[in-house]
Amino acid sequence: MMHGAANLFVAVLGLAGGLAVGSGLVALLIVLDLIPRLAQIGNAYRLSVWFETAVICGSLYWTFADFMDWTFKLPSGLLLGGAGLIDGMFVGMLAAALTEVMNVLPILAKRMNLSDYMVALVMAMVLGKTLGSLFDWLVFQW
Repeated sequence: MMHGAANLFVAVLGLAGGLAVGSGLVALLIVLDLIPRLAQIGNAYRLSVWFETAVICGSLYWTFADFMDWTFKLPSGLLLGGAGLIDGMFVGMLAAALTEVMNVLPILAKRMNLSDYMVALVMAMVLGKTLGSLFDWLVFQW
């Protein structure tokens, strides 16, 4: 009986984690307007469906790669440099989008009457991210 309850708990925990991560990804894409912003920058409004398809295919591929322990070996040199360049472009665009979102926090705090707690709000986000990362690196990974 205890073994079945443990398996059920792990299944529910996994489902809850997946829902949280999936919801976070959708919220990130919606709040940051990542797809419309890419279409605007690239002057490719007609091709925005391709951007959306690329995000969905990338999410599915890396989900399967993680669950099934797929490995992808790149030869060194030019191909590896190209992959690094594309990764850097993604991180740069994400960082730029996050700086725009930080402008939303004061507006949101003012509308929700949380202006007096703005510093605490930002510190809670920073400490939560830092402690979560430290827990993952120091406890969960071992």
